[in-house]
Amino acid sequence: MLNNRNLDDRTYEELMAEAFTEIPMYSEEWTNFNPSDPGVTILENLTAFQILQQNHINEITPAIQQKLLELVGFRAQKGRPARVLLAAEGQREEICLAANQKFFLGDLCFETNRSFQLKPCHLAAIYGKCGGEWQDCSHLLDREVRVPSAVFGVHPQAGDSLWLLADAMPDAGEELIFYVKASERHKRNPFSTKGGSMFADIRWECYTQDGFVPMHVRDDTGCLLTSGELRLRLPAQAALPCPDAPGNLYALRAVLTRAQYDVAPRLLAVSGFLFEVWQKDTRAICYTSNRTARVSLKSGLLKEGYITVFCKEKKGSSYRKYTRAGVRAGKGRYFDYEEAPDGTLTFTFDKERFGYSPEKLKNAVKIVAYSEEIMRQYYLGEVLGMDHQTLRLPAGHVVAESFCIIAKRFDENGEELYDFVRPSRFGEDDLSYYLYEDEGKIVIEDAGRFIGASLYMGAFAVTRGEEGNIREGNTLLAEDPVGARFYNPGPGTRGCFRESLEQVKRRFLEDLQRPCTAVTAADYERLVKETPELCIHKVKAFMDESRNLVRIAVKPDTDEEFPELSEHYRAAIERQLEERRLLTTRIEIVGPVYTQVDVQGTVCVKRHYENSLQEIVDTVRTAVDCVSSERGFGEALRFDQIFHRIEELDCVAFVSDLSLHPRNQALARIQDSDVIPAQNCLCSAGEIQIETVVSRI
Repeated sequence: MLNNRNLDDRTYEELMAEAFTEIPMYSEEWTNFNPSDPGVTILENLTAFQILQQNHINEITPAIQQKLLELVGFRAQKGRPARVLLAAEGQREEICLAANQKFFLGDLCFETNRSFQLKPCHLAAIYGKCGGEWQDCSHLLDREVRVPSAVFGVHPQAGDSLWLLADAMPDAGEELIFYVKASERHKRNPFSTKGGSMFADIRWECYTQDGFVPMHVRDDTGCLLTSGELRLRLPAQAALPCPDAPGNLYALRAVLTRAQYDVAPRLLAVSGFLFEVWQKDTRAICYTSNRTARVSLKSGLLKEGYITVFCKEKKGSSYRKYTRAGVRAGKGRYFDYEEAPDGTLTFTFDKERFGYSPEKLKNAVKIVAYSEEIMRQYYLGEVLGMDHQTLRLPAGHVVAESFCIIAKRFDENGEELYDFVRPSRFGEDDLSYYLYEDEGKIVIEDAGRFIGASLYMGAFAVTRGEEGNIREGNTLLAEDPVGARFYNPGPGTRGCFRESLEQVKRRFLEDLQRPCTAVTAADYERLVKETPELCIHKVKAFMDESRNLVRIAVKPDTDEEFPELSEHYRAAIERQLEERRLLTTRIEIVGPVYTQVDVQGTVCVKRHYENSLQEIVDTVRTAVDCVSSERGFGEALRFDQIFHRIEELDCVAFVSDLSLHPRNQALARIQDSDVIPAQNCLCSAGEIQIETVVSRI
């Protein structure tokens, strides 16, 4: 910790006494130190002011702490609503989902961000094609079945492919969202960048009238190695049923162009034609449009009828408020309003009829819709111009990206002007304020030209943070029945509240204690285990005194019984360590070496345990195994530990004889009956010859 000085450690009396002792050093004429002397009165005031300053200087307020943390790169992470992908079951017809369409899991609310047409497209079958042979993997579509399927075979090769077959396909150019559930039996480190993998390359294609056409893809699965989503953009050509595919269905194909997998991909489930929802409850929303004649919207909030319309009539100007035209409406700021049978609302602006209309500008029209709850309390207060004026919001845990306020003021002619103001915007003469999203309040930092303005709610939504990170497989109910059932094939992600100051400080302290340069053996081992994309089971760093370098033994976590260290792994680890090693330190990455250890012995078993040989052999095999267990490189096999593990079995009376024999004496040696392997060696069970005799006791 930095040394700090306490500036508030002396009392008023001590400061005055010190001042009196120093007066003769500056003035020989000042000899009257009585309280009646004007100089003493001034000195008393200055000393009192110093006491007040000391209190403030010595206090490090939360705001100061926050600024100091920001200086070293630690800014509080913003809160955000959880994101969930939904699949529609039982859909037979096209469904129009409105903006802010609500879905509920208990009392947890999820919403769409925009209106869109959900077409009845379903995955009908999934096939793998390896070496020209078809493999039916359609069980991946069953929600109840979780049998891993090696879609590219056990040993993937370039040219192998995965086929997703559908009964229908959206329009050309549409984006498709799929969720892949992978069998993550090996712990893999997160991928450093999205959309690629060091182990493979995949070309995604769609069958069209021009044959198979490549598609743009965003792959969060690392070429199907981990669970995640796939976002595919259909080509400009319309999709057609593929005659070469089983069932003559629409086909999306993933073709391996490079295959150097450390672990062959095994999938548990594939879900397709998904759409996004966010865990939030929107209670006021502002829709923005560039259209100036007709604006059509479909939203659940609009149905409640609390609607306000604003239009911009001149570039760079504020908005004007428009009202709905009545039967006898003459000239004025009016709009026409009609509702279609499907719930779509259309707002029409007619300058010839009313004399006013929005200009052809960006964001020319803003339509604000309120829930009944917010409409009752949408007035926030008046801008007073005082420092740090605080205004309360109707609720806390606000979604910052969905928040804005409306400021109403008057021009020189007394006409109303409206401005939409988002938080943390600091321009000259602007209304500048901070949103404290968790506490549910705003604090005005600079009123600018808005002193005396009235503030109203413009957009307002709340979230429940991490509660939205729901597990996979839930059924969500739509607020308005829309002709389908909905479930989430993957978990909710990224939902959180804004990080508190204490959490930022804790993160800062953890980062201080986390070494960024490899110095000790533990540093090297931690950095290797964190190498992106790799599956690492065991690591050991040790000094090779004869060659004056650091050697690091690494065992991958793969399907092989005795895995070797591939060039891909070696290169990735070297890249990870190159920027973090000391300049004068030489490093060598080595793979694991293995030696089998034979075990011989005689064990006396208790009566009625004559058939216990297999249990004893299994115990010995487990005790000797350092490959699949958590025992590390170079870890000695202690004779006494193995002896006692056998002796502790319920079936064993005593151990009569036991010996350990490593097969490769160059990799492991015997020392006092113990097996001492080399630093990069792992032992495994070889031939186990255990003879059992029955105790007579």
